[in-house]
Amino acid sequence: MPRDDRRMFRTSTRLDVPKETRRTFVPAYDADAFGRLSERIARFLGTGRFLVYMTATILFWVCWNIFAPESLRFDQYPFIFLTLALSLQASYAAPLILLAQNRQEARDRVQYERDRDVDARTRADMEFLAREMASLRMAVGEVATRDFIRSELRSLLADLDRADDRV
Repeated sequence: MPRDDRRMFRTSTRLDVPKETRRTFVPAYDADAFGRLSERIARFLGTGRFLVYMTATILFWVCWNIFAPESLRFDQYPFIFLTLALSLQASYAAPLILLAQNRQEARDRVQYERDRDVDARTRADMEFLAREMASLRMAVGEVATRDFIRSELRSLLADLDRADDRV
């Protein structure tokens, strides 16, 4: 291998030298930003406001193309252009809604996992506390209470009084 080729090979594999960026013909995009935009659009498509806007637009379109002067009409009676526009809107709305649902499902899955972890920790804490309570009950059961000591002292005093009476 010629000396120049070895030098070039060494510099390209060094970790302290950044790699050259590859040129691609596909434009780079932020998938998260696109996802957020699709969620905003999907949320808007599911509102009453969208339905009102869409209804008003369609009514205006139909009325304009029926009642406007012939020279100003742009879509005649079977309203082919309106059908095309609505089909185009639907063809974009469906994937955006699906993308938004997929992102929501991923968030829900993460939340369910967190809830499951919290539930497991809570259950472990409750079991620990139950064991501690049981051990405290057992320990308290073995401890002499004030009433027990008093009754024992009274019985001892009574035994002493009987012993004194015999002597």
